[in-house]
Amino acid sequence: MMINTIPAKIPKRILRDKKEDKYDNIILFVLAVYGPHKLQEFLNDHKNSIVDRLDEKVFDKWIEALKTNDFVEEYKFDGEMWYKITPKGEDELLSRLENSSSLKRFLHQLIATFEGFLGPISPDLEIQSKSITGYKLRYKDFIFGILSIDWRLNSLFTAANIAKTMIPNEKLSVGTYFEYNAETYPNRPAVLYEDIKYTHRELNEIMNRYANYFIKIGIKRGDTINVFLENRPELMFIVGAMTKIGSSASLINTRQRSASLVHSLKVNKVKAYIVGEELYPAFKNVISKLELSNDDKLYFLEDKGELGLPEGFIDLKKEVKNESTTTPSTIDEVIGKDPYAYIFTSGTTGFPKASPMRNIHMAGAINGWGRMAMDMHPDDVMYITLPLFHSNAMHIGWSSAICGGSAVALARKFSVRNFWKDVRKYNVTCFNYIGELCRYLLNQPPNPNDRNHNVYKVCGNGLKPEIWNEFKERFGIREVIEHYGATEIRGMFCNYLNLDRTIGCNFEPYTIVKYDIDADKPVENEKGYFQNVDDGEAGLLLIKIRDGTTFAGYKNKEATERKIFRNSFGNNEIWLNTGDLIRNIGFYHAQFVDRLGDTFRWKGENVSTSEVEDVLASFEEINHSSVYGVEIPSTNGRAGMASIIATKAHTEFNFKSLFEILQTDLPRYAIPKFIRFSSKLSTTSTFKIQKSDMKKENFDINKTNDAIYTYLPESSGYVLLTKDIYNKIMESKFRF
Repeated sequence: MMINTIPAKIPKRILRDKKEDKYDNIILFVLAVYGPHKLQEFLNDHKNSIVDRLDEKVFDKWIEALKTNDFVEEYKFDGEMWYKITPKGEDELLSRLENSSSLKRFLHQLIATFEGFLGPISPDLEIQSKSITGYKLRYKDFIFGILSIDWRLNSLFTAANIAKTMIPNEKLSVGTYFEYNAETYPNRPAVLYEDIKYTHRELNEIMNRYANYFIKIGIKRGDTINVFLENRPELMFIVGAMTKIGSSASLINTRQRSASLVHSLKVNKVKAYIVGEELYPAFKNVISKLELSNDDKLYFLEDKGELGLPEGFIDLKKEVKNESTTTPSTIDEVIGKDPYAYIFTSGTTGFPKASPMRNIHMAGAINGWGRMAMDMHPDDVMYITLPLFHSNAMHIGWSSAICGGSAVALARKFSVRNFWKDVRKYNVTCFNYIGELCRYLLNQPPNPNDRNHNVYKVCGNGLKPEIWNEFKERFGIREVIEHYGATEIRGMFCNYLNLDRTIGCNFEPYTIVKYDIDADKPVENEKGYFQNVDDGEAGLLLIKIRDGTTFAGYKNKEATERKIFRNSFGNNEIWLNTGDLIRNIGFYHAQFVDRLGDTFRWKGENVSTSEVEDVLASFEEINHSSVYGVEIPSTNGRAGMASIIATKAHTEFNFKSLFEILQTDLPRYAIPKFIRFSSKLSTTSTFKIQKSDMKKENFDINKTNDAIYTYLPESSGYVLLTKDIYNKIMESKFRF
């Protein structure tokens, strides 16, 4: 894929050198700000009559001079000539920017613009603490970062201003964006799924069919329906319909089973249930526990057509087929704070919590992600392999595409085998990720086709710093728009400047406070107030709650209140406890460090330790348990480990029965990978189990005499963790 850097993204003050056949500043700027480029991305393509790049003969002269001065390095990759800037070249460009009168004025104007959003910017913001060994941003990193988006600042600020003008109590429906795309890009693709294509006009018309049908059966503003579907276009149709009515689709996690599934299906009072054929067996197993009445409507959405219409269900596809494609008048009654969906998050304890996704949040994401972060256009195709019941897919992937009139290429689920095949099939230009997805792709054997695609930017969260640059280099990714946020939180960090190994900056007010891991609480001073961390020190992230849109909360008010700190600094301010550790790495940018409390993240999912402990407690051979997350080499997140007090010795323990219970009552990702047989569990004076020592000991058999069992990949149960198995795990011989 040819990158259109010259002249589209180069400041006019630098590009004017081209008229005088002076290319050194242009070359240095391109390589420092936008990364390595291959030769053909610099030069005119005479076959296609492109005359806005550089003349080859003049380019050769300047590139040789830059190489001679050790400002630029030349290398071959995939049979093509490439160029990248050296550290010496970076320093040279920065010096030229700061010492040329015209360039200096331009640079200072740009810095002043960002100071208005972030605060004072100077080299003094570099982290100087010698005790910090992690990654730190340099002044020149930040300068090259703000230069990288200079070419689209007007668009970025326009989107920011639109987001600022959104008011929760005023009319605002995400459905109007579908209407706009249907009018502006009627025949361009909106959804690509398997071998099916829906244009923007078709997508909007089908959403209207669903909306008009729901209205006909009595669904009105404020009502909720349960939706139990895997990734497929019908889920998008239903969500779109909700935005036009002011009602909500409660998006049930398709991996939930048994008690968790019953809880999620019952947490909202709903008017209807929509169940996909692919998930009907799981729904059938719990239907007797839902206490359904004759008024509850049950809808069935056919998938492969292998099941007939279940008794008591209505065929939804058949019902909506002949409905009107006209936009319902209810769209004009929807206001910003109306939820269009509920997305479930594990929070910090207990069963999954239903968090309302409001129209104002989705509209904010459309502008914040689609325009400010991703800069999406009609030619872009966003590949979504993550489940749409997660906010990553909904608020990052789909929202970005909606903004640009772009297409979504939707996968039923992530498949490492089919990933790049689909990318090429659908001409994908960007995809959304979680860190585990990136690691899966990186763990595959190198392939000559690793760069044979059109993807140039990706967005998501959890890409670990240690594999960040390797991932970009191997797959030829130009932009990694990493973020930090949560389903229920408005204050988001985003890597707008495309800097390496950072979650970016946050325009909402926040602070980082000292945290006592062992005591599991913030550190307080002699007055009982929280203390801010030192530069570069990791601490607990708190986000200031300024209004009702900062924190959407949960259906459970007690769970909502547990997330809030009041008057923690003696000034009566209210702060949201994110439950996460982050580190300031300089220039108002941060790096994610770890999760706290009773939740850990594994396979892109939040695992509630109390939920797993409840299932373990149901097994008669376990008296007590403590669940926590442990790190496994070459994986993302933390795998589950349970320390148990058993009624039998480990040699007599019925692992087969326990494993059957875990498989039945827990999602696969929540099943503990390790079980440790302990003689006692240390507790505090308030009987809270102390997990810090257990976390430190991990599953290291050299640090304990307790028997540890492990559930290995591709195995059918638990086996004793021997020294040989332990060493193989530490050497990454198993792919968890």
